[in-house]
Amino acid sequence: MIFSVRPTTIADTALLPAIEQDAGQRFRDIPELTWIADGPVISLENHQQFVRRGMSWVALADNRPVGFLLAEAQGKSLFIVEISLHRAWQGKGLGRKLMAYMQAWASQRRFSELTLTTFRDVPWNAPWYARMGFEMLPETSLSAVIRQKLEQEVAHGMAYESRCAMRLMLS
Repeated sequence: MIFSVRPTTIADTALLPAIEQDAGQRFRDIPELTWIADGPVISLENHQQFVRRGMSWVALADNRPVGFLLAEAQGKSLFIVEISLHRAWQGKGLGRKLMAYMQAWASQRRFSELTLTTFRDVPWNAPWYARMGFEMLPETSLSAVIRQKLEQEVAHGMAYESRCAMRLMLS
């Protein structure tokens, strides 16, 4: 089996909502977060907008998309909006491949950092990012943009204390 990562094409986007829906099913294992498994996913139209902006990448298994990463530029920071892998492909290193690709891509374009928001205590969230070198940002050092992202998440039903912002400095 050949694994790779590349920029997403418009044709790929038809598969991405189903990948996110499947990845979200993992939250059924956490009673207080099961609602995420039934929640909305990023629309096809939004995926296509990320592709047009050059901010979408897919993980491929034998040339078929099985995961994706979306980002948005925020000055010298590249914010990771979403990373999702179909459950059948989790634990095989594809998430790490996506993150490594993103890190190299961002470094080549002179971004100074990768940032994201995630669940503090969900094993495949903050602890996973920490193993790749991301550090939790203290509340006092959050940018206005990151603070706004966290507030939007709370407005969509996430408990503020369960979330955190993380950063990986790029060389």
